[in-house]
Amino acid sequence: MSALHLHPSALCFVNARLIDPEGGDDRPGSVLVRDGRIAALDPEGPPGDAAVIDCADKALAPGIVDWGVHLGEPGARHMESFRSAGRAAAAGGVTTLVARSDTDPPIDTPEVLEFVTRRAAAQTPVHVHHMAALTRGRAGREMAEIGFLMDAGAVAFGDGLRVIEDTRVMARCLAYARGLGALVVGHPQDPGLSRGAVATSGKFASLRGLAWVSPMAERMAFDRDMALVEMTGARYHADQITCARSLPALERARANGLDVTAGVSIHHLTLNELDLGDYRTFFKLTPPLRSEDDRRALVDAVAAGVIDVIASMHTPADEESKRLPFEAAAAGAVGLETLLPASMRLYHAGALSLPQLWRALSLNPARRLGLPGGRLAVGAPADLVLFDPDAPFVLDRFALQSKSRNTPFDGARMEGRVLGTWVAGARVFPFETEA
Repeated sequence: MSALHLHPSALCFVNARLIDPEGGDDRPGSVLVRDGRIAALDPEGPPGDAAVIDCADKALAPGIVDWGVHLGEPGARHMESFRSAGRAAAAGGVTTLVARSDTDPPIDTPEVLEFVTRRAAAQTPVHVHHMAALTRGRAGREMAEIGFLMDAGAVAFGDGLRVIEDTRVMARCLAYARGLGALVVGHPQDPGLSRGAVATSGKFASLRGLAWVSPMAERMAFDRDMALVEMTGARYHADQITCARSLPALERARANGLDVTAGVSIHHLTLNELDLGDYRTFFKLTPPLRSEDDRRALVDAVAAGVIDVIASMHTPADEESKRLPFEAAAAGAVGLETLLPASMRLYHAGALSLPQLWRALSLNPARRLGLPGGRLAVGAPADLVLFDPDAPFVLDRFALQSKSRNTPFDGARMEGRVLGTWVAGARVFPFETEA
């Protein structure tokens, strides 16, 4: 593998198990990369000027496009910097980060967006695209400068985990976004019902004495947003659908011709409310973990294409924020490095095939955001991940590249190791000192 240090203009991956989410294929083959792009699939033989990488029958797939990553710059660099997030992404097979707007200050002006864009380009080995705030200061009162922010490179607009409570303000934002063709990202949770809640309603939450919220808080907020999308004709993406009760509304919206997509976090696909049993704050998420019935319904929805995107919803928190009583602790978990192995739980359970997973992890987010990645096709960017879906390991959170180590998978037995990550044909993992 030492030839990879040279970053040659041509690479040939041989003896690979190709995972093609666009064609739905999982087959043996080879890939020729030239000048940062895929030049050929299954070439007759490696060209003489190409560095040969023997994949040893391991899986080669498009790099993951992780939509909904919280970065600490500006405002919370001690929790996650561009450099640490970039290293975590590369180690996790993520070649494109799509960052949320919930920084401090928030990304609500072209000047802030240009700053974080420059910082990301200088500090990270992977692609970074930014969402911008939908309202000024993410306060839900005045619309942000959507047109100027689009010109500065914003790929979508949303206030992160904050909900715009004023329906008139949300309607105006959607109508203006419709005129510009901008994509609005909503967080469907009724704030009046969900504020202060840390668990999903039911017998388990009651027995544990945890403040709970009904799944209907998600359904009610989603129904409101769908009515506004129908009224305005805007493009809309729900960042997290986590309850079975929301799925019929999502299907109806699509059947009615609304331009609507939806995502789900890997934690809601692989964990449930029972994991809160010993009050471990690493399992405190927003929205809270749901029932096992909800989890299974979400997995089925991904398989059927009702839910389009699987994301890490990477949310770093420092030790001081997590080592508190459950209800007082910060919500969220890191996920850049655990997204791939956690997804392998769904593969090994027989719930989703590797092409189905990569459709949701890479192809669909790239398509929805108008990005060039997510494909294993001639002409596509050579953003690739080589991984062993069967490699077992026990996760040690202190071995993670992220500055924050708040993962619910600490000490868990997992399968799926990233062996190599390439961005535009250049190897970004393993890191130079580790190869």
